Amino acid sequence: MAAGLTMTTLFTASAANAAGVNYVALGDSYSAGVGAGGYLGDSGSCKRSTNAYAYLWKNAHKPSSFAFVACSGARTGDVLNSQISALNSSTTLVSLSVGGNDAGFADTMKTCVLGSDSDCLNAVNTAKSYAVNTLPGRLDRVYSVIKSKAPKAHVVVMGYPHLYKVGGDCLFGIGDTKRAAINGAADTLDGVIAKRVANAGLTFGDVRGIFADHEICGSLSTWLHSTTLPIDESYHPNSAGQASGYLPVFSRS
Repeated sequence: MAAGLTMTTLFTASAANAAGVNYVALGDSYSAGVGAGGYLGDSGSCKRSTNAYAYLWKNAHKPSSFAFVACSGARTGDVLNSQISALNSSTTLVSLSVGGNDAGFADTMKTCVLGSDSDCLNAVNTAKSYAVNTLPGRLDRVYSVIKSKAPKAHVVVMGYPHLYKVGGDCLFGIGDTKRAAINGAADTLDGVIAKRVANAGLTFGDVRGIFADHEICGSLSTWLHSTTLPIDESYHPNSAGQASGYLPVFSRS
């Protein structure tokens, strides 16, 4: 318990020097920082960004070690097969976001942007069904392996924001029926993740509240890309979303 309290103190202290913290950043594009620019040259198609919340936390706190292995497109199986080896018994802090790609995030968004309301609702319902019925077991496996590989680590699993402001004013884009359905899918996904995280004894970082009014079509500055080029950056946080959205939630989790 004392060790856990010490770790929490080091982690949550906004100005503390994190000497002794060995930090590993796992996960998908939302953790890699796709959409935030400033990509590290050696990260290739993983598109790990110097503006990602994990990298910003590392720069601010100067942990003893930092392994940044999050990768665009990663699913639960990719985390287990390609990223988990970055953990060891000395790891004391882990961040992670995963599950959106398993549930078909990219294909669902493509259908909702290009298809009819009915097409979008069907795609969303398929994704939600996967999240409720299949994803829990996959998440449980990831969390279990993380705990076994890094038993001393404080593990923060980050969620996903609402993408759209329903009723918000946009000159272009999709209507409120699709917006509400997409946000509902995010709620389902976050609900599943939060429950599995709690069952595993880990910490869930819910970003939906802090992104409020910063969504696409929101009344404040937008922290998320709409359809953009390159296309893989669409519907991902921009640099402001990482710095003002994800980073504060991670830092206090």
